[in-house]
Amino acid sequence: MNHKRYSSKWQRLQELLLTTLLGDIPTIAFGPKLRNLGYRMIFAQIDSPIYIQNGVEFIGAGCIQIGKGAYIFKGVRIDAKGHENNRIYLGNRVAIERNVDIGCLEDTYIHIDEETFIGPDVCIAGPGDIKIGKNCMIAAHSGIYANNHNFADPMQLIKDQGITRKGIVIEDDCWLGHGVTVLDGVTIGRGSVIGAGAVVNKDIPPFSVAVGTPARVIKSRIAKDLVTSAE
Repeated sequence: MNHKRYSSKWQRLQELLLTTLLGDIPTIAFGPKLRNLGYRMIFAQIDSPIYIQNGVEFIGAGCIQIGKGAYIFKGVRIDAKGHENNRIYLGNRVAIERNVDIGCLEDTYIHIDEETFIGPDVCIAGPGDIKIGKNCMIAAHSGIYANNHNFADPMQLIKDQGITRKGIVIEDDCWLGHGVTVLDGVTIGRGSVIGAGAVVNKDIPPFSVAVGTPARVIKSRIAKDLVTSAE
C-alpha cells in the first residue's frame, strides 16, 4: 500500500500549518467540511466524506489513511511519528470516540477495519503491529499495548533493557468491555467477548467469553457448556 513519505521539514511544517488553521474550526462553522478538503494535501489518503471534529491532533499525517464515512471526535490524538515505514489505517465507517490515543513507534502498522467502534479514552500503542478487525466494539478506558519491557537483569535499568514487539490481533466481531487491557503477543479470536476489567495476556479462541485478571475463558458462544479450568 503506497503512502506519502514523511521525511522533510517542509512536510512537517505543512502539516502543522494545516492542522493548526483547520483543526480548531468549530463544527458549526463548517469545520468538518473544511478539514475534509484541506487534509487531503497532507494525508496518505482520505476518502470522502469523513467527519473530523475540532480539537483532533494528527502527527505524521503522510502515513495515515482514513476510509469513507469515518468519524473522529474531539480530543483524539493519532500519531504515526513521521517514520516512513509506519502506517495507520482507519477503515470505512470506523468511529473513534473522544480522547482516544493511537500511537506508533518505528516500523509499526496499526490497522482498524471497517465498522469498528473505539470508545472514549482508549489507548492503542505500538511499536508492535496491531490489527483490529471488522465490526468490533472496544469500550471506554481499554488499553491495547503491542510491546513489553524486558527486565531480566536487576542490575540494569529497565528502560535500558529494550522491549519485545510481537503484535496483537483482534479478529472480527469482538466486544471488549470497559477497561480491558490487551497485552503484546495476543490474538483474540473472532466473535469473542472480553468482560470488563479483564487483562488478556494469552490467546483467546474464537467465539469465547473471557473474564478476569488474567483473563480466562468461562464459556463458548457456540457450545453451551462451561469451559473447565483444564481447558
